[in-house]
Amino acid sequence: MNAWWHEVWATLQAEFADIGDASQLTRVTVRLLTAAVLGGILGFEREHKGKAAGVRTHMLVAIGAALFVLVPQMSGSQADAMSRVIQGVIAGIGFLCAGTILKNNEGDEGHVQGLTTAAGLWMTAAIGVSAGLGREATAVLSTLLALGVFSVMPRIVKMLDKNPPV
Repeated sequence: MNAWWHEVWATLQAEFADIGDASQLTRVTVRLLTAAVLGGILGFEREHKGKAAGVRTHMLVAIGAALFVLVPQMSGSQADAMSRVIQGVIAGIGFLCAGTILKNNEGDEGHVQGLTTAAGLWMTAAIGVSAGLGREATAVLSTLLALGVFSVMPRIVKMLDKNPPV
């Protein structure tokens, strides 16, 4: 009976041995937390403005995208394989984004809603991929730019609309 438990324990250790040392654990943790925090920042801004996709959605998209590229990279995938993984993430997030776009056909003109939400989720996935690949500085810079687009651009557009050219 003791040998049986020893075999179970050895098997469990082998199954959870994908993170071999402290540096790898730190790397994985930093990359996934970076993706989560940056996705959360964009999600908070969207939720604060009352949009459908909020903090949890953006965080999950960013973490998921990071994980999709982190695992193959840790397994030693070559550049061509990573390219296919990234293509799959892009295509997959496209389906999620398509679900956020609605067309309202009231009145003479149809009105499309959710394009900015879809684009924001697409950007959040790109930020997650960047963090997952270990490009944290690029991910942070991209988040700041996206936050500027979400927060500053509506104010600029509103200001320009109030002062039409003569």
